[in-house]
Amino acid sequence: MAILTIITFFSLLPLHALPPAPGTDKIHHCIAYAMLMLPVSLRKPANWKILGLAFILYSGAIELIQPFVNRYGEWMDLFANSVGVICAVIIAGMINAIISAKQPE
Repeated sequence: MAILTIITFFSLLPLHALPPAPGTDKIHHCIAYAMLMLPVSLRKPANWKILGLAFILYSGAIELIQPFVNRYGEWMDLFANSVGVICAVIIAGMINAIISAKQPE
């Protein structure tokens, strides 16, 4: 919940220009949503797929709201957010497979 709050805050914070940061804006979107989805993907609660879809839809809602708070909503940001969610699922799957393989039988 803290990660979602941080993402929301920084996504809706009015800016006159993007702050200088290494990498591209799309990479930052991808990383943020991967960090949001990774804990969910590692734990895999019963509704984890619904949560992943909800995160993507939420990111779309943020993109629609941004023009009203002196920001630019971009479809490519939504795409980068979605890629982040998918990457988190893939990474969590690999981590869970490695952990399962190392478990003694």
